[in-house]
Amino acid sequence: MVRTPFVGGNWKSNGNLSRIKSLVTQLNSFPLPNDVEVVVAPTALHLLHVQQRLKQGYQIAAQNCSSTKQGAFTGEIAADMLKDTGIQWVILGHSERRSMYGDQDQVVGQKVGIALKENLNVIACIGETLQERKSNVTMSVLTRQLEAIAANVSDWSKVVLAYEPVWAIGTGVTATPSQAQEVHQQLRQWLTKKFGASIAGSLRIIYGGSVNAKNCDTLIQNPDIDGFLVGGAALKPEFAKIIGSPSKIKSKL
Repeated sequence: MVRTPFVGGNWKSNGNLSRIKSLVTQLNSFPLPNDVEVVVAPTALHLLHVQQRLKQGYQIAAQNCSSTKQGAFTGEIAADMLKDTGIQWVILGHSERRSMYGDQDQVVGQKVGIALKENLNVIACIGETLQERKSNVTMSVLTRQLEAIAANVSDWSKVVLAYEPVWAIGTGVTATPSQAQEVHQQLRQWLTKKFGASIAGSLRIIYGGSVNAKNCDTLIQNPDIDGFLVGGAALKPEFAKIIGSPSKIKSKL
């Protein structure tokens, strides 16, 4: 089954207005392949600035949304607010949100459900720590996280699943292509058992964790890796190569 490759750039909490303007200019200079879906995620403060200035072809994601709707929730941004301003995507379940801000499995699942009800597309993140990998519980951790997400998914066509091993995020250590492919394949097998071959075959599973211009071509050659969620390299000129990398793989089996 052919799946449209997907590349997301997560800017995390980076950039003053001057830097954001430079990043937009940089992105607008990149050639965008017509066979790759490209989404960038600025800070909440810069979402509309970037949205108004990026050239056609890019989509915009928020890095998080509230587990509540509009109301007396100081400091929160509700999913329907994002939708109202034309934001198409939201990243949910990133390991930094899980470990630093209390977004555990149930909260992530709840946010996914709310975002989907507001017709947002969701990049849903899962991943294991180094200790969990060493303890050989990677798949039990990932399926636990995925169960909480899946319980709130009404339309899998609006979800991209991001496998981001915690031990590879921002560390410079990347899962080997075979390690990443093994996990992606096992996730797709799990999805097949739970939801059938059609959903499992069409769902895009992307890899995140120190993806850069040097390793993207090797990673994307694996049949179950459908693209990337990029952190640090999304702020650099090398993001252009990462965006173009999936075009070298014309189809996924």
